Amino acid sequence: MSTPYPFTAVVGQADLRLALLLNAVSPAVGGVLVRGEKGTAKSTAVRALSALLPQVDVVSGCRFSCAPATPDPACPDGPHEPGPGGVRPARMVELPVGASEDRLVGALDIERALAEGVKAFEPGLLADAHRGILYVDEVNLLHDHLIDLLLDAAAMGASYVEREGVSVRHAARFLLVGTMNPEEGELRPQLLDRFGLTVEVAASREPAQRVEVVRRRLAYEDDPAGFATRWAGDEHEIRARVVAARALLPKVSLGDTALLQIAATCAGFEVDGMRADIVMARTATALAAWAGQTDVRKEDVRQAALLALPHRRRRNPFDAPGLDEDMLDRILDEFPDEDPEPEPEPERPDDSGPEDDGPGGGPDGGPGGTPPQGDGSQDPGTRAETPEAPDSGEAPAEAPEAPQPSAQEAAGPEQAAVRAAEPFRTKMLSVPGLGEGASGRRSRARTAHGRTTGAQRPRGHLTKLHLAATIQAAAPHQKARGRDGRGLVIRKDDLRQATREGREGNLVLFVVDASGSMAARQRMSAVKGAVLSLLLDAYQRRDKVGLITFRGATAELALPPTSSVDAAAARLEQLPTGGRTPLAAGLLKAHEVLRIERLRDPSRRPLLVVVTDGRATSAGNVGGRTDSTPRELAGHSARLLQAGGVASVVVDCESGPVRLGLAGVLARDLGGPAVTLDGLRADSLAGLVKNVRTAVASTTASPDSSNRRAA
Repeated sequence: MSTPYPFTAVVGQADLRLALLLNAVSPAVGGVLVRGEKGTAKSTAVRALSALLPQVDVVSGCRFSCAPATPDPACPDGPHEPGPGGVRPARMVELPVGASEDRLVGALDIERALAEGVKAFEPGLLADAHRGILYVDEVNLLHDHLIDLLLDAAAMGASYVEREGVSVRHAARFLLVGTMNPEEGELRPQLLDRFGLTVEVAASREPAQRVEVVRRRLAYEDDPAGFATRWAGDEHEIRARVVAARALLPKVSLGDTALLQIAATCAGFEVDGMRADIVMARTATALAAWAGQTDVRKEDVRQAALLALPHRRRRNPFDAPGLDEDMLDRILDEFPDEDPEPEPEPERPDDSGPEDDGPGGGPDGGPGGTPPQGDGSQDPGTRAETPEAPDSGEAPAEAPEAPQPSAQEAAGPEQAAVRAAEPFRTKMLSVPGLGEGASGRRSRARTAHGRTTGAQRPRGHLTKLHLAATIQAAAPHQKARGRDGRGLVIRKDDLRQATREGREGNLVLFVVDASGSMAARQRMSAVKGAVLSLLLDAYQRRDKVGLITFRGATAELALPPTSSVDAAAARLEQLPTGGRTPLAAGLLKAHEVLRIERLRDPSRRPLLVVVTDGRATSAGNVGGRTDSTPRELAGHSARLLQAGGVASVVVDCESGPVRLGLAGVLARDLGGPAVTLDGLRADSLAGLVKNVRTAVASTTASPDSSNRRAA
């Protein structure tokens, strides 16, 4: 077994280490969600935490980690005889993003259950994590059905496996820790609320801290065991402090003043539900115990709010998490601590760990990461050392470049970006046919979950039994197999796998006209509001999104396909307008992006959403046919996408009493419907067909009839 990186050797990240340690002191806090950019020691710190947890008393031989003093009466390995049991280290179980349902909840042998009537159950990761840590790296990429199972287990403290009338239940109480990079997409609000605390992490911009990170990491890779030995004293000290804080926790008093401070804070920040109040109370109590105090003070409530509330204030995926600390201080000042002149407190150790005053937030190691003899130079607990993440949740290097002035001057004057109108609920757009893509909520697809539509022979391990089809396959052979009782004689060849139909997520590629014809402030604001509404719909339906804009002489991939819809919203907000309309360039750029994405992820079907008034006034950077007009080039490009089987919809932005119907012509060339901005609303009186048609019913259909078709 490899030697884990020591927890106390993690450089910086004071808030992250504090949040993890508070959960070690009081698992009832409810876990930690760690958000941050790549390479910020998120996974390293989480994996190092398990070594600091106290050992667990277990019933000997129990696969479900029952406590000898209070065994689970419904344990599948029970009933357990009274006895002292054994002791083992607390486990940290990792849930891979691509794990199957059977791996998470356990596998039931359906063949033995039907043929022999026995419950042959193999425990899953939820059983392994009972009374320990369940760690999900890249938790925002976890499949929806696995998230649902996690939610159920976290809420009930138990895992249920139900297969064709056979039930198994076991206890599953664990500390849920997840890490994620916001650039890759956000979590569902239901799962966000299940994490007790959240922490934003970012790499330090201080050269001294970055040097210390590299020095310690290289020393660890050269000699993991020797490096761990050098930090063993600090690890022992913080482990003893966790044990002492756990012992002190029941003695901590949460007074009426502290409760008022907590309630006023949650009410002042308009946090939904009561879970935030409960989590803040538990966190403040754990903070007091960690500091060696028996009373919860205002500073404990303040720190608890900074850890427990930011992720609960998000109203939609475009809101940046965070908390107004000035407002927090004003609320807390209304409820001062009861004792205006408290007795001098003993010096509170740094909340992030044992005397980690060095530039890395641990003892200031010299060359090779050796613990120091002298004092450090920086206090890692200073919140200002952590730079703010960009509002979009993206790395600074990926920020969109400003358009080149020379090109735009030649194409036409640029107008400043305008704010988007308020988003609204949209009608659902979906891809026709039956796909096999990633689980989502948009288009019909063959999935592991959903309504049963048929049966087939299993390919590999049987996961979803089709009972009727299995009996039908076995029935003709009962006499030949010598059946002499009431039960059926079932063989492996008789088993049938249920085929199911659910919904998949798609790649929604937006192609947005940012030319001068769209530049009227009120009009562009409405257009941005419509795209923002579609982005919100894509977030709710678990889609990937991409954004192409065209104006002047070029089309630009403003955002490569990603699961981060808030990144797309940020790019959209910064979008300037002006210049001519190179519609063909925008469509050809979409064709190129979709071709590449089809190679990367063949199972994810695309949906092209073109937001334009249909005008084409520039050939842009499209080469080749010099004898064609911009409108003809746009038609050729659209028919190229149609020939590739790309499902498309045109959002017609044309306004005014006189309409040319050009967006309808474009929709006909693309083989999809056109819908107006007003018709896009879910509460619009205009009918909006759910499935996007990939072919025109008749080549003689007029632009007006294409306009009337809804998406």
